[in-house]
Amino acid sequence: MFPVRYLRVFLLFLRLSLAAEMEYRLNFLLGLLSSGLTLLGALFGLLLLYQGGYRPGGWAFEEALLVLAAFTLLQGLGSTLFAPNLNKIVEHVQQGTLDFVLLKPLDPQFWLSLRVFSPWGLGDFLLGLGLLLYAGVRLGLGFCDYLAFAGYWGLGGWMLYSLWFLLATTSIWFVKIYNVTEVLRGLLEAGRFPMGAYPAMYRLFFTFVVPVAFLTTVPAEAALGRGAGLLPACLLAAFLFLLSRGFFRLALRSYTSASS
Repeated sequence: MFPVRYLRVFLLFLRLSLAAEMEYRLNFLLGLLSSGLTLLGALFGLLLLYQGGYRPGGWAFEEALLVLAAFTLLQGLGSTLFAPNLNKIVEHVQQGTLDFVLLKPLDPQFWLSLRVFSPWGLGDFLLGLGLLLYAGVRLGLGFCDYLAFAGYWGLGGWMLYSLWFLLATTSIWFVKIYNVTEVLRGLLEAGRFPMGAYPAMYRLFFTFVVPVAFLTTVPAEAALGRGAGLLPACLLAAFLFLLSRGFFRLALRSYTSASS
């Protein structure tokens, strides 16, 4: 019954958010246009990279499109769920509304992570899916290949959420660092391209320090049947999630409410 209760609460959050956002339907078209222009810019960058028959890290152009598709889909996930919720944690701390969150009969991390759903990031989802299908047809991918891509992409989304929540939690100590999560979003831009396109030092950094490789390159490798390790990806995703929960609970010990 416990998971069912939280599922019902999430569906309620979703319904209320959509009802509020549908008053500004033009925003969806503007968001789709913005996403399309961003994707065109990324495609142009890839075309420049592949001029003259150059294959960075041995990746063909269509294979690199799978990486860009994973990145675009993560952009959509960030725009629909992560940014509208996690970027507001600092506001809750500054305005004292975090007190009300902690008093609710719900897990506070659940409430802070899923309270708002923004449909304006769905354009990235649509464009990412279109790019994935186009590249998949060109590469002759089958159903199991798409399934492998989806599984590893889901683990990547879990990792991205955990890292985002970790950084957002630091606002409990450093209240005035409003855009701390933008640092993470800036580093994620490296995920537009296959990790093989970067020098060795950068590949090490984006694999073991900030795991960008697991977010975009590894799902593409899984779809291509290149033996991406499922167990390491699952362990890393679980570790980062547990770390985010433990770090949040540690931060709450230092939180002084607006009334104290």
